[in-house]
Amino acid sequence: MKPENIFAAIPADLDNELFEVLVSSENVTIEKIISRGHQSPESGWYDQERNEWVLVLKGCAKLMFDDHAVVNLKAGDFILIPPHKKHKVSWTDPDQETVWLAVYF
Repeated sequence: MKPENIFAAIPADLDNELFEVLVSSENVTIEKIISRGHQSPESGWYDQERNEWVLVLKGCAKLMFDDHAVVNLKAGDFILIPPHKKHKVSWTDPDQETVWLAVYF
């Protein structure tokens, strides 16, 4: 087996957010997300069936919830978002990559 690096292969051009499933099973999905100035669409919310535990490995971002709460995240910060807790990404740093590790279970 050969190790991989979560920071490898970050494209210089990020017109769109990058989503990459790293590991998936029946009960758990682990995903790498890379943002640079990206945010969720103005209308609509993420409304997921499973728990989402998200960790910012690099960069910073803001999450907004449907109750108008805003959570600022910087490298090393993580949050557990329960199922059906409506949320969106309201801001990511436009000057550097924000690298997320998301675990859905």
